[in-house]
Amino acid sequence: MAADSKNEVLKKPELPDAQTLERVVKKRHERREYLRILRSTVASLLVVAAAAVIISMLFLPVLRVTGTSMTPTLHDDELVVCRKRGSFQKGDIVAFYYNNKILLKRVIATAGDVVDIKEDGTVIVNGKTLNEPYVDGKALGECDIELPYQVPDERIFVMGDHRSTSVDSRTKRIGCIAEEAVLGKVSLRIYPFKRIGTVD
Repeated sequence: MAADSKNEVLKKPELPDAQTLERVVKKRHERREYLRILRSTVASLLVVAAAAVIISMLFLPVLRVTGTSMTPTLHDDELVVCRKRGSFQKGDIVAFYYNNKILLKRVIATAGDVVDIKEDGTVIVNGKTLNEPYVDGKALGECDIELPYQVPDERIFVMGDHRSTSVDSRTKRIGCIAEEAVLGKVSLRIYPFKRIGTVD
């Protein structure tokens, strides 16, 4: 059946006006810009995170305290930051390698110093009694070295702050620590949060 040409109505497709086209183009442009910024931001964050991990591993390793040999200064399960390759001096807490483990102890004396420890736990270095406010109770502890004891070259004499339980340079088992075995100085406690701060 043929269609009546008089009744046929041909509709022209409606073309968007200039403002609509402008809005569509602008929206697509904004979306592309958003995705570009998002990709750039994610890439930057990944670079920063990777750099932070590398810096942490190379220069500022984070260590977990295990045991009680450094109480009351450091407690079991606390997290501390070690400043790698930094210089250290008497009184500093250092991390060092021992039998494939990392131990934390306090530097008492360095190469050439003469260490003596009395029966009551009083520590004397080069004839002078140490002032040790970080020690709760003095104790001779486990000690099988001959006193007075002179620290060998390129070695350090270390002790834990909990003198009655710490196994340290007072025993031949550990002895003095080679300077090259020192990982670095413990400088900051970062966990638990209520105890965040520098370590003395």
